Amino acid sequence: MDVYHTIVKNTSLNGMPIWFKATSLLLFSAIVSLILAMCTMLVMYGPNMVIRFGY
Repeated sequence: MDVYHTIVKNTSLNGMPIWFKATSLLLFSAIVSLILAMCTMLVMYGPNMVIRFGY
């Protein structure tokens, strides 16, 4: 929780309502989770994929 308070204190979230802090952190966590999942799938299935560029 100390990390959470430090992040909120040192960013523009300081002074915002609690619902706004929670929504922004939830959105950030969802984006990071999505990126990590996509990177994991790329590492697992990437060598077997055939990617063609063009029209």
